[in-house]
Amino acid sequence: MKLSLNHFSIRTLDLPATKNFYVSLLGLVDGPRPEFPFPGHWLYQGPTDIYSNAAVHIIGIDRNDASGLKQYLGDREESQLTGSGALDHVAFFATDLAGMLERLAKMGIEARRRDVPGLGLHQLFLDDPNGIVVELNYSFAEKQALDALATSA
Repeated sequence: MKLSLNHFSIRTLDLPATKNFYVSLLGLVDGPRPEFPFPGHWLYQGPTDIYSNAAVHIIGIDRNDASGLKQYLGDREESQLTGSGALDHVAFFATDLAGMLERLAKMGIEARRRDVPGLGLHQLFLDDPNGIVVELNYSFAEKQALDALATSA
């Protein structure tokens, strides 16, 4: 059997903030989504005419009428809709560490920075508006280049 990750879904009470986080910060693109009986967005990395590029599915909760969501995916208590639960984090490989650090500063988001011993990776850990931990992995060479610019300035 061969598997690849297709997407992850976030059920949220704050659809606009969640969409903004993944679009503005990670550069995903809002694209086509089936006519589900509940609000939401499919966010793509790559061409939006290929549905398998929809890496993040955001599921909105309409507090005035959640019947479509309940019927399609089942019900959840609002208290369950925060943090990552048993899922510790979602990770992406990324490029342009300098650009990301600039976007984070402009958006007032603090990242927890780590270096992975022996793998040559520099990591940023962020919390999305729902408390889900997002990990971004960059080549250690990008961090070294930034460090070199900082010391020469």
